[in-house]
Amino acid sequence: MSCERILAAGLILVGATVASQTVVDQPQFSEEPARPPPAYSSAHLIPIEMPPYVTIKVGIAPETVAVGADGVMRYVVVMRNASGSENAAHEGILCSTRSVKTYARLNSSGKWIGIEDPQWRDLTDNLGSRHAYAIAQQGGCDGRSSRKLEEILAALKRRSGQSY
Repeated sequence: MSCERILAAGLILVGATVASQTVVDQPQFSEEPARPPPAYSSAHLIPIEMPPYVTIKVGIAPETVAVGADGVMRYVVVMRNASGSENAAHEGILCSTRSVKTYARLNSSGKWIGIEDPQWRDLTDNLGSRHAYAIAQQGGCDGRSSRKLEEILAALKRRSGQSY
């Protein structure tokens, strides 16, 4: 066998080994089953600082914030427009992939409507407002990992120098 063939076979073997190790080394994400949205009160929302061009006020209900064993930070976010009407959503942020998922929305009659087949989307997608990105930046995430519940609440409260 020629040196070239031996070298090529060796490179193929090394490449296959590296590729298989890369796949094995990456843990598989397994999301916890979806739960119903938790009860919340809009009386003590933690304000989320939004860019100046966003006209709605955004707050997170602290009693709804939870970090699951799957690393997803779940919460209820409340959005209030200038006329005072409110909308709410039950969402989750996966810091490791910088993704957000909406599980349910509160309709005008106060009933939660589950999202059929909710999908993860990038935090920087400009769908609606960028409140999930703001929540992640202002305390929900510590780089690419979720913080502990107490750390999330402390960071959000520390950043919220405004009233809701």
